[in-house]
Amino acid sequence: MHLSFQYGDTTIDFELSYSRRKTIAISVEAPGRVSVKAPLGLSEDEIINRVKSKARWIVQKLYEVKNVKTIAVKKEFVNGESFMYLGRNYSLQLIMDTKMRKPRVKLYQGKFMVATPSREEEPIKKAMLNWYRKKAREQINERIKYYQPKVGVQPARITVKEQKKRWGSCSSRGNLNFNWRAVMAPSPVLDYIIVHELCHLKHHTHSREFWNLLASILPDYKNRREWLKKNGVRLNL
Repeated sequence: MHLSFQYGDTTIDFELSYSRRKTIAISVEAPGRVSVKAPLGLSEDEIINRVKSKARWIVQKLYEVKNVKTIAVKKEFVNGESFMYLGRNYSLQLIMDTKMRKPRVKLYQGKFMVATPSREEEPIKKAMLNWYRKKAREQINERIKYYQPKVGVQPARITVKEQKKRWGSCSSRGNLNFNWRAVMAPSPVLDYIIVHELCHLKHHTHSREFWNLLASILPDYKNRREWLKKNGVRLNL
């Protein structure tokens, strides 16, 4: 079912579905699709009122998904293939070791060295993914510790996970979520993603106050944001 309401100068359209649940769930996905799941028996007027109470958050998320472009970049996980980490490209070198149970990854002398019992793609991809996620948690936690005193905030929780359409997000409870792929970007761009979400702990929307706070910490944030817009599609496995 298709419903809509007006929020300032913005018309927010959403697809409504009912299920056996106790609460309303709202999700925003690219290229700007808003979905609402509601408990059986809840009236349309009550649903609209509840969704309207989250309008500011919805507008923020619509902006975010509009400005993140990701496409599937097919990797083959073969010798010589290039992978990005903190803005630099490193070539993959497979080292065959049939005694191993599963592939093991390390960054050594300018290369991704992967010791592996076979050249099968999926296990190698999984090992690379686990390596990136671990490094993303390390880098993001380290940079948050550096920047949170400058912003004057303290996240409730920090999570690094798979996010197809976003580089980061901030929940109403003060939780920060980050896309593990962000660790592929150059350090200044990773810092932009982190500071962007930290600033949302003070200003939930992209208001003038939000951008002024961001600019006070990263005066060149526009250049960093532009790099991400142009090169974000490259940050993938």
